[in-house]
Amino acid sequence: MTALSRLKVFAAAAALMSMLAAPRVEADPVLRVTYAGSMGVVMDHALGPAFAEEAHVRYEGQGEGAYGMARLLASKKIVADVFVSITPGPMQILKDANLIDRAVPVASTSMVIAFNPKSRFAAQLAASGKPGGTPWWQVLQTPGLRFGRTDPQSDPQGQNIIFSLMLAQKYYNQPDLEKKILGDTLNPQQVFAEGGLLTRLEAGQVDASSGYESAVISAKLPYVELPDEINLSNPADASNWYDTVSFDLTDPSGKVRTLHPEPLVFYAAVLKNAPNPQAAARFVDYMLSPQGQALFRQRGYGVPKGDPLYDK
Repeated sequence: MTALSRLKVFAAAAALMSMLAAPRVEADPVLRVTYAGSMGVVMDHALGPAFAEEAHVRYEGQGEGAYGMARLLASKKIVADVFVSITPGPMQILKDANLIDRAVPVASTSMVIAFNPKSRFAAQLAASGKPGGTPWWQVLQTPGLRFGRTDPQSDPQGQNIIFSLMLAQKYYNQPDLEKKILGDTLNPQQVFAEGGLLTRLEAGQVDASSGYESAVISAKLPYVELPDEINLSNPADASNWYDTVSFDLTDPSGKVRTLHPEPLVFYAAVLKNAPNPQAAARFVDYMLSPQGQALFRQRGYGVPKGDPLYDK
């Protein structure tokens, strides 16, 4: 072996010893958060990254219709650390599956009618709440207007727009208003996946859509505000007004359920099978902290309302 060859061997051996002796740098632990699809902006662009930097974790978020996501978690088809839902209904699925003991309110919102600012119906919708303007519920019945909403079988928002139109029917004394605007409960011309609904609206594929005020503000889209009697935002109106409407829906198992509206409060829960329960608990606390609440407010969310679910 030549001197040069021996030198190369010694150099390679020294490099290997150096690598073995060097301390291993562990990757940051992962925090997996599943959430109602409308929360994508606040979760993936605000709360998740901010918490990840503070807690030295790697944030991974996944959003879908809250009922669909709850069923995936309950069936163990996906595993997460935290679930954030709107309304108690999806949380009850996880409670029944013995995956959560408690869910805490972290924010709130209201139902609105969002619209594309470039739509030929935009001016009418923008003026609908002003003196002399055509009421929003009349504009939505205009021939040619394309309305979008989410699937009531998998997403609370899809149920909530039905409730809102049923309440509007009573509030404005307009018989059959809900059917005139929405058609069948599962009208395929209107129903889209929650995560893509506002994207379709922005792209001009629909002229107007249902929406949560929080998500619509986050997307920087114009919208029509609805009165408390219709927008499902006020827990004080639950028993004497919201509860006066209901509708039947066949769930994926074929069982017919009678659905009732619930005030639009967001709840967060740590799952019992969370791979990272410590970070999960800290993330829920972070959402309730002044920093977390400020991030919610900046993206159009209201303060938490009501009490924790299943509190012992």
